[in-house]
Amino acid sequence: MGLEIIHLGSGSRGNSTLVTSGDSSILIDCGFSLKQIELRLKKIDVKPDSIDAIIVTHHHGDHSKSALRASQKWESKLYSNTETAIKMGWNPISECRTFGNLERLEISEEISVLPIPIPHDDAENIALIVSNGDGYRAGFATDLGEATVELKRHLKGCAHISIEANYDHNKLMQGLYPDSLKRRITGRGGHLSNSQTADIISEILTPNLRTIVLCHLSDKNNAPHLAESEVLMQIANEFKGSIFISGQDGPDFKIIVGEKEIKKITYSQN
Repeated sequence: MGLEIIHLGSGSRGNSTLVTSGDSSILIDCGFSLKQIELRLKKIDVKPDSIDAIIVTHHHGDHSKSALRASQKWESKLYSNTETAIKMGWNPISECRTFGNLERLEISEEISVLPIPIPHDDAENIALIVSNGDGYRAGFATDLGEATVELKRHLKGCAHISIEANYDHNKLMQGLYPDSLKRRITGRGGHLSNSQTADIISEILTPNLRTIVLCHLSDKNNAPHLAESEVLMQIANEFKGSIFISGQDGPDFKIIVGEKEIKKITYSQN
């Protein structure tokens, strides 16, 4: 029973990741339109009503856009913390199941999820540690200006990590954004730069880590080769696994946690 991960897309225009173990599946975030989410699931031959749960990390639209409609249509359980439910206007009894920080969610016998609080602008954001009965753990962290000690402690030892590498510092500083926006992006509640992401991975790297996905790259202030090279420059001598980029227009690949090989997805044309 593997832990399979497929990024349906990641970036400022929408985020969603499918995680499957055995007969159980969850979506981490649902930040595209319902039509677009269903189209992307169709491309990988996944029936939406097979998804057991949708877990929303925070209320920003690129992570939450169609979560409620999807949960109702697919009869999937919707999860978020209380602050996110309040900001989204979700009823925590009839529409959404709420949880607290570090409160483990037993989605099924095959998938459990641990939410870790992380700093982000005007949001009670969380990272997630997903585990299954095989003993493997996968970490997911986007939309944070810095990694807390607690987050790094939980990421250490994971077999897989999906983490944002939002911007290249030089591109951002030399770009056309106003200074106020640049300060917000680079602040504690903003996003991670390529070099910050590299530092985090270098600090928590163990031989157990086999796959890394860099995600939530800025279209204007980053490029895949910049993000990948910055990270590899710090960890190449010690990291023996594989590193990949999740783009906005996925899905592109499937990862089986604990294995180095990547399964390429064949797109359905129907």
